[in-house]
Amino acid sequence: MAEQSLVFSFFLIFTGAAILATAALYTRQPLLVAYIVLGALLGPYGLSLISDTRLLADISHIGIIFLLFLLGLDMQPSHLLHMLKKATLVAIASSLIFMATGYGASLAFGFSQTEALIIGAALMFSSTIIGIKLLPTTVLHHRHTGELVVGLLLLQDVIAILVLLLLYSGSDDSQNGIQAFLKTLAALPLMTAGAFLFVRYVLLRLLQSFDRFHEYIFLLALGWCLGMAELAQAIGLSAEMGAFVAGVTLATSPISQYIATSLKPLRDFFLILFFFSIGASFNLALVNVILLPSLVMTALVLALKPVVFRFLLFRISESRKLAWEIGFRLGQISEFSLLIAYLATSATLIGQEASHVIQATTILTFLFSSYLVIFNFPSPIAISDRLRKD
Repeated sequence: MAEQSLVFSFFLIFTGAAILATAALYTRQPLLVAYIVLGALLGPYGLSLISDTRLLADISHIGIIFLLFLLGLDMQPSHLLHMLKKATLVAIASSLIFMATGYGASLAFGFSQTEALIIGAALMFSSTIIGIKLLPTTVLHHRHTGELVVGLLLLQDVIAILVLLLLYSGSDDSQNGIQAFLKTLAALPLMTAGAFLFVRYVLLRLLQSFDRFHEYIFLLALGWCLGMAELAQAIGLSAEMGAFVAGVTLATSPISQYIATSLKPLRDFFLILFFFSIGASFNLALVNVILLPSLVMTALVLALKPVVFRFLLFRISESRKLAWEIGFRLGQISEFSLLIAYLATSATLIGQEASHVIQATTILTFLFSSYLVIFNFPSPIAISDRLRKD
């Protein structure tokens, strides 16, 4: 994409987002809906005013990286470890239930065994970006909710990485599957330990020496976040996990909240691009073919996920009210599902119809789940003043 067309694309995206966001606020609709609808309207399958969405999607991925980095800055390592231990059984059991549901529904619609397995795998995960963006993490009485949501999402990210490794092993140019699994299992603890040591002996000393220079702190935080994201990808993990580790290792620093405040506007800029790219990448010509299976999958996800999470969380001694709330907050499928659809299609493991069922279900569950949370639970972008918390 040339420089001129990139500037023009940004003009269309942000001017259009401002117009639709204004309409959404007047009609009491979630802003996320406005960004996705705008992508469908302006993208290559709508008015075709923006034809090349691949670069925009790559750029928008930075928003998810910043989102996880800022989340890590707000989480103390000791609390996080406790929550991960508590949520492990819930994450594994729920993932198996959701996969079995997607597998059975896919077979009923006539998809092959392989396609049914991959669609089932796509239904296992909840969206990190929706779950965290709608979470009032700075409200004191919601800290436990936030820690539990984040613990579940991180464990799901680990499972998602294992699924992606399986897909990579299905392509001709991939490494041996067993070696990739062993590398991933060893990489996360080694990367985390190395990050803590680097922060303690290098990064914190630099921050203490030059804390008067705000521009330097901003640059150092950006470099640390993106550097850890790249390191995580290089060793077989996800960029999001690297960014989260980067944030957690800085969470005990007194300057962490200043860094978080400085990066929030940058995060929001890239997240608008992320939701736009979701809407723009969907092929509207296949709607008639995939409409029924996508609607059924969406209904299953929206109905089943809150019930399953409520039951499993109640079994580990969480209150019924909290268990229901977390179930609804995690009641969608993930941006990882879009990546699974893309990789499986590239490896010719699934066809275009199965791929677009996953994409459509992801978009629909993003939209409906956002409505359920915004109108019923506290969030930073709630329509009701009573529920708007940040």
